[in-house]
Amino acid sequence: MSDAGLPTYRGSVFGKYAAWTLARLLYRVTITGAEYVPRTGPVILAPNHTGFLDAPLLMGTCPRPVHTLAKKELFKGPLGWLLHGVGQIPLDRDDPSRAMIKSGIGALDAGRVLVVFPEGTRGAGDFAALRTGLAWFALRSGAPVIPVVFAGTAGRGRTLGGMPGLRSRVEVVFGRPVTLPAGGRTRSALDAATEQLREALVAHREAVASRTEEHT
Repeated sequence: MSDAGLPTYRGSVFGKYAAWTLARLLYRVTITGAEYVPRTGPVILAPNHTGFLDAPLLMGTCPRPVHTLAKKELFKGPLGWLLHGVGQIPLDRDDPSRAMIKSGIGALDAGRVLVVFPEGTRGAGDFAALRTGLAWFALRSGAPVIPVVFAGTAGRGRTLGGMPGLRSRVEVVFGRPVTLPAGGRTRSALDAATEQLREALVAHREAVASRTEEHT
């Protein structure tokens, strides 16, 4: 983190190119819809989450460097040093800290890209149940939310969250931006915004799944 409490931007730039280099070496990567990510200004990416590869893959394939809210358990030892170094933000999913909120909002206020996994953890990746953190950041910052769906990152025939095989085909699909109505910070507004985002994310996932089925 910088002295101002912001995650390091220079580190996130390095992380982007390092992640992209590794992704191209290890997998056959396809990127769809990257044009939906605004080239400037604050942006929130809202990806589904089914495998360990999701976060680093998104770091490498997003058109802009990203700061990801990642579970605090990862920020230990050499891995923790690396994550801090590439501008990622530790998150306590059960008790979000003031420092984490300051870093996330600070990144958005600085016109950067923040990644918030709306389901909070790996799972089926169907956006069936969203935590309110995504809507809170969107309402607080006014940043557009970009749905993101991964295809192939969990790998077939593997346990949930497993890694796909080397040189497997993986895809990152960005969706159209969702902008929430301004001014709502009450609990009812937060719940309504969360439901609006859930519907948009589910629609994007279903569109990707339908297209994938057509090509299999």
